[in-house]
Amino acid sequence: MTASHFHWRPHPWHGLAPGPDCPEVVTAYIEITPFDLVKYEVDKVTGYLRVDRPQRTSSQPPALYGFIPQTLCGERVKRLAPGCDRGDGDPLDICVISERPIAHSEVLLRARILGGLKIVDRGEADDKIVAVLEGDYVWGDARELDELPRTLIERLEHYFSTYKLVPGEPPHIRITGRYGHAAAAEVIRAAIEDYQEAYGDVEIPAAGSAVRRR
Repeated sequence: MTASHFHWRPHPWHGLAPGPDCPEVVTAYIEITPFDLVKYEVDKVTGYLRVDRPQRTSSQPPALYGFIPQTLCGERVKRLAPGCDRGDGDPLDICVISERPIAHSEVLLRARILGGLKIVDRGEADDKIVAVLEGDYVWGDARELDELPRTLIERLEHYFSTYKLVPGEPPHIRITGRYGHAAAAEVIRAAIEDYQEAYGDVEIPAAGSAVRRR
């Protein structure tokens, strides 16, 4: 069944595919842009974007921020994150670098995987995959995380280290490392397997097509 036969909006997490070229190039659903001072998140029941919380500080994400459909940070993702008690139970997060400003959320794009940040949030594995917009005229030729400017990665690390800080409380998030393309591909495959175990094996159609369950 193709998207042309689909008579309702598919759920961004369950109704879209991670893409035919995954894990080299993945489909990313964008929830937050670098212009947002409010944290938006897909509602897991309805699939619509909802307000999660206004940002307490002036911290803004330095890249597009969303998730890879049909992924789940579960047991397999946890095994790749030493020191974690469990996965965070959410879709696998992704940050996408784009030279041209993209000011709209709730968009789909193809992102080329470069690497990721290993993050522990209250004992949960909360990896952030780092990618570049496919075809980007500045960053599109990059293939590894260390091909990006160091300052850009430091900005991502600073954002994720501080975006949940509450005055008077100790920080609950630790960034325990960075990893390159090969490790990122392993995390993505683990997250897809975690999703399939939790929600059933699925056929992987072309990005944007309807999903059929076996």
